[in-house]
Order: sequence, then structure tokens, then C-alpha cells
Amino acid sequence: MFAKIIRFLVSILMLISPTLPHMIDLPAIPQGQDLNLEERFELTWSDEFDGTELDRTKWQTEWWVTERKGGYWHEDMVSVKDGNLIITTAYFDEPLENRYYEQWKDEINFKEYKPGWYTACISSQDRFTQTYGYYEIRCILPKSTGMWSAFWMMNGGVVNVDGSGQDGTEVDIFESMYYKDEWIGYGDCIISGIVYDGYGPETQNASIDKWYANNPYEEYNTYGLEWNEDEYIFYINGVETGRITAGGVSQNPEWLLVSCEVAGENGVAHADRHGTGKMSMEPGDTAEFIVDYVRVYQYK
Repeated sequence: MFAKIIRFLVSILMLISPTLPHMIDLPAIPQGQDLNLEERFELTWSDEFDGTELDRTKWQTEWWVTERKGGYWHEDMVSVKDGNLIITTAYFDEPLENRYYEQWKDEINFKEYKPGWYTACISSQDRFTQTYGYYEIRCILPKSTGMWSAFWMMNGGVVNVDGSGQDGTEVDIFESMYYKDEWIGYGDCIISGIVYDGYGPETQNASIDKWYANNPYEEYNTYGLEWNEDEYIFYINGVETGRITAGGVSQNPEWLLVSCEVAGENGVAHADRHGTGKMSMEPGDTAEFIVDYVRVYQYK
């Protein structure tokens, strides 16, 4: 009930000024321009997840096979069925097998798998990249606090510390972090933003803040990015939410990532800076990130 009151309040505030909710740290309702997808874009790449297993010509799972914040990424948590990609998050009392141990063991960031929360990431790195266009996912978000799902893009240049994102930027088309965060009305919202200049003390970022989707933990929504040489434009269900130009827009090809992460550090789940709250699942529970499709378009 409280969440409905907050959303009604947001609607009233947006009648006064579309920027007012964000000024008091509340989510806003998308009210920008329509995408006009068919008029402006043509499809160049897609995965409809119609098979029975992940299409390895389009995706790989070897990019990160080690500890990931408060849990671990593992390919066994990825499945394809009923026309959907499913990334499952679950707790394991015994570590899962690391099939890429010999490949990764000498990397500086490598850590052994241990008991804990396991989930997954798929990446189109070395399979598909594109510069500019429109990128969209249709999905249902995983139901748990203490974790989040995301659709994002990367380029190796993001680690270059040069005061610019033009050589490569992490673009977070959406991240979900606020499941059942009803007390302050964030429950049905996502955030979008960018990161560049590496992941150390020099890192820089920008965000368009929080935006409501339509019952995203129960129903499919689309989350999209229009990327051109001048700006990033973000969309929910084909309606613009905001734009970012900070750091100069990436001019290099980017690959796609679809992922879930568990909040925490050193493989231990707990609430962290992402605002997810504590893990609401117990061992034996699972959460599913359900993806209907991922599609990429070029400008006509």
C-alpha cells in the first residue's frame, strides 16, 4: 500500500515538474520521447533464446569465473528453456567445479570457488560487438533483496585513466537493486548510468537516477539504450528516461553482458553500497532472472 501512495505522490510531483521526484531522491515515471523503433532502426543481431541451451556462437561464460562481490559466477547457473534465458541464483554448501581453473589460476584477481551464493553472467565478448545503434532486453527481474540483475555494455578501454570515456565506457542500460524496498518507494524502479576511467580512485561515473518500470518482478519490461556519437539515451518500454554525455561518449565497439550479482565482498553476501539491502533468500531458495530476448539495431 505504501508503495502505491509513493507512486501516486510521484505522479503529482511530476505534474508540477518532471525533475522534482529526483530532486528529493524518489524514482520518476518515464515520460520522455517515444523510441519509434521501426521507423529509425533495423535489426543487426539478436538472441530469442528459442533453443534448449545457450548459443555459444553468441555468448560466452568464461569472462569471469571466480569470486564476484558477495558470491560467484558460474556457467551452471545459466539455462535456456521455454523461449527464455534463465540465470538462477542459489546457495551451494559445496563449491561448484571450476572448469576454467587452468586458464584463470594465474590471473591476479583469481580466487577459488567456495561455499556460497552462485549466479552467472553471459557476455558477447569475442562474439559480437557494435558501435552505436539501439540495444534492448525484455525480461523479468529476480525476486530477492541483496542482489541485482543488469544489462550492460563494456569495452576494454574503460580501464584507461585519461579523463575520457571516448576510448571505452561501461554503460549500465539497467540495474535492478531495490526489490521490495517499499518503505521509501523504490520497489519497482531501476537505475541506469555509465562508468569510465577504470575502477580505482580515478573512476568517474554518471547516472540518470531511478525510474519506475511496470511491475518488473512479475511482468516483462523492456530496457533499452540508444547510443550515438553524441549521447546515450535510455528507455523503459520504449519511452525515454534520460540522457548522458559525461566524459565524452564511447567511440569504440562495445560488447553486451547480461548478469546477476550478489551484494557483498570476498564471496560473502551482505548489504553494500549498491543499496540492495541484505539477502532475503535463505539456502534452499532460488531467484530467477528471466530474459525473453536481447536485440541490437543499427540506425537506418
